[in-house]
Amino acid sequence: MGKVEDRLQEMGEALPPYKAPVANYLGCKRSGDLLFVSGRVSEARGAVGSDLDLPAAQDAARSAMLDLLAIVKDSIGDLDLIESVEKVQGFVRSAPTFTQQPQVINGASDFLVELFGEAGRHARTATGVNQLPYGAAVQLEMILRLRN
Repeated sequence: MGKVEDRLQEMGEALPPYKAPVANYLGCKRSGDLLFVSGRVSEARGAVGSDLDLPAAQDAARSAMLDLLAIVKDSIGDLDLIESVEKVQGFVRSAPTFTQQPQVINGASDFLVELFGEAGRHARTATGVNQLPYGAAVQLEMILRLRN
């Protein structure tokens, strides 16, 4: 186990089992030192602000980020190859009056900073949407910079 997975263990977390893509796409695609990680939906279902409250949605974002890291590990073999998190894009299935999408995606962003320190700080988009695949509450994707 590498340093990143040791840190996960210290945080009381573990990578979930790898989940293969559900359609005709790759979980990750590398271009030079950048790794583009495809979107992954949360296990939590429902609209945030009606079916889920803010803390439950933040937990869903954190859990979806763990799923993304499992995809990354399957793709590159070692999370210690991650030099930095460049960007996270988050989508939140939102009730009509819910406007705290940035706070929901903080569940993933705060987790990355806790895990990677300054290398976990990233550019980000948090968008509210009417629906997500399978009725999920949160969907995340990200771009990583890898060590050579």
